[in-house]
Amino acid sequence: MVDPAIKEQILSELDRLSPKLQRRALELVHGLVASSPKGASLTELFSVAGSLDKQSAREMREAIEEHCERVDLHEW
Repeated sequence: MVDPAIKEQILSELDRLSPKLQRRALELVHGLVASSPKGASLTELFSVAGSLDKQSAREMREAIEEHCERVDLHEW
Protein backbone atom coordinates (compact mmCIF):
# COMPACT_ATOMS: atom_id res chain seq x y z
CA MET A 1 0.00 0.00 0.00
CA VAL A 2 1.35 3.41 -0.95
CA ASP A 3 1.20 6.23 1.59
CA PRO A 4 -0.12 9.18 -0.48
CA ALA A 5 1.88 11.75 1.51
CA ILE A 6 5.14 9.86 1.04
CA LYS A 7 4.40 9.31 -2.65
CA GLU A 8 3.81 13.04 -3.09
CA GLN A 9 7.09 13.87 -1.34
CA ILE A 10 9.00 11.41 -3.51
CA LEU A 11 7.49 12.81 -6.71
CA SER A 12 8.25 16.35 -5.60
CA GLU A 13 11.89 15.48 -4.94
CA LEU A 14 12.16 13.63 -8.27
CA ASP A 15 11.10 16.78 -10.09
CA ARG A 16 14.17 18.51 -8.67
CA LEU A 17 16.63 15.88 -9.97
CA SER A 18 18.39 15.76 -13.31
CA PRO A 19 17.38 12.93 -15.67
CA LYS A 20 20.59 11.09 -14.76
CA LEU A 21 19.80 11.25 -11.03
CA GLN A 22 16.19 10.28 -11.72
CA ARG A 23 17.52 7.14 -13.41
CA ARG A 24 19.65 6.41 -10.33
CA ALA A 25 16.61 6.88 -8.10
CA LEU A 26 14.67 4.43 -10.26
CA GLU A 27 17.49 1.90 -9.98
CA LEU A 28 17.47 2.32 -6.21
CA VAL A 29 13.72 1.70 -6.04
CA HIS A 30 14.06 -1.38 -8.26
CA GLY A 31 16.79 -2.65 -5.94
CA LEU A 32 14.59 -2.16 -2.88
CA VAL A 33 11.67 -4.11 -4.31
CA ALA A 34 13.65 -6.87 -5.99
CA SER A 35 13.22 -10.29 -4.46
CA SER A 36 16.95 -10.96 -4.60
CA PRO A 37 19.72 -8.48 -3.86
CA LYS A 38 21.09 -6.66 -6.89
CA GLY A 39 24.79 -6.06 -7.29
CA ALA A 40 26.20 -2.57 -7.61
CA SER A 41 26.75 -1.12 -11.05
CA LEU A 42 30.21 -0.09 -12.19
CA THR A 43 29.17 3.54 -11.85
CA GLU A 44 28.16 2.97 -8.23
CA LEU A 45 31.40 1.14 -7.50
CA PHE A 46 33.53 3.85 -9.11
CA SER A 47 31.73 6.47 -7.03
CA VAL A 48 33.24 4.98 -3.85
CA ALA A 49 36.59 3.91 -5.29
CA GLY A 50 39.47 5.39 -3.32
CA SER A 51 37.26 6.50 -0.45
CA LEU A 52 39.04 4.24 2.05
CA ASP A 53 42.22 5.65 3.55
CA LYS A 54 45.33 3.41 3.67
CA GLN A 55 45.09 2.80 7.42
CA SER A 56 41.45 1.67 7.23
CA ALA A 57 42.16 -0.50 4.18
CA ARG A 58 45.05 -2.19 5.99
CA GLU A 59 42.94 -2.81 9.09
CA MET A 60 40.14 -4.27 6.97
CA ARG A 61 42.54 -6.53 5.06
CA GLU A 62 44.13 -7.74 8.33
CA ALA A 63 40.73 -8.48 9.87
CA ILE A 64 39.70 -10.49 6.80
CA GLU A 65 42.95 -12.41 6.77
CA GLU A 66 42.77 -13.11 10.50
CA HIS A 67 39.11 -14.10 10.75
CA CYS A 68 37.87 -15.13 7.31
CA GLU A 69 40.66 -17.04 5.60
CA ARG A 70 40.62 -20.09 7.82
CA VAL A 71 39.53 -23.59 6.99
CA ASP A 72 38.32 -25.81 9.80
CA LEU A 73 38.93 -29.32 8.51
CA HIS A 74 36.66 -30.77 11.23
CA GLU A 75 33.73 -28.48 10.43
CA TRP A 76 32.43 -30.61 7.56
